[in-house]
Amino acid sequence: MNKREEEKRRKQEEKLAKERARLKRMSSYEREYERYGYICGIDEVGRGPLAGPVVAGAVILPKECEILWVNDSKQLSEKKRELLYDEIMEKAVATGIGMASPARIDEINILQATYEAMRKAIENLKVRPDVLLNDAVTIPEVDIRQVPIIRGDEKSVSIAAASIIAKVTRDRLMVEYDSVIPGYGFASNKGYGTKAHIEGLRELGASLIHRKTFIGKYV
Repeated sequence: MNKREEEKRRKQEEKLAKERARLKRMSSYEREYERYGYICGIDEVGRGPLAGPVVAGAVILPKECEILWVNDSKQLSEKKRELLYDEIMEKAVATGIGMASPARIDEINILQATYEAMRKAIENLKVRPDVLLNDAVTIPEVDIRQVPIIRGDEKSVSIAAASIIAKVTRDRLMVEYDSVIPGYGFASNKGYGTKAHIEGLRELGASLIHRKTFIGKYV
């Protein structure tokens, strides 16, 4: 091995050691509550868009599970999220997805719809968790011990994993919607209020997946 190759290997090892140290810090809540049994991370995506559902993810990871580069989904590229999604789905003890439709959001408001999506995600797990690590919220009507963590998707590996599967699931769904409801740019904006989306909304009016309570100033 020449000097250049040796230096490259050393930098790779340093990078890997740094990442493992970061993951260890992100697993502090998992270690704190592991005595209770199965620990489940909960997170949601899609509270802010003008169209599409709100989607919640629930993930139970094995103890000492190592998934390198897992992080808050907002901090990751689309390509990285897709790769991590596959790894999470392969390694997790259980995963669950829950959704609340745009009509449901209009009916009960976005906060209550988010809680509903989270409850559905928990119900869709094949294993009942003993502790829920939630990103910032306490979910009503759930009889499982809950630990709300402010900015939890940055502090808990389980919550970060949940944010990734929720984000990838919702993004894929919005791409599918774009193929059958053209004109709003759903594939690129995922339902968020970009300039192109708002122009499409003003030109075409509301689609079946728009949240009527969110678009009053545009339509």
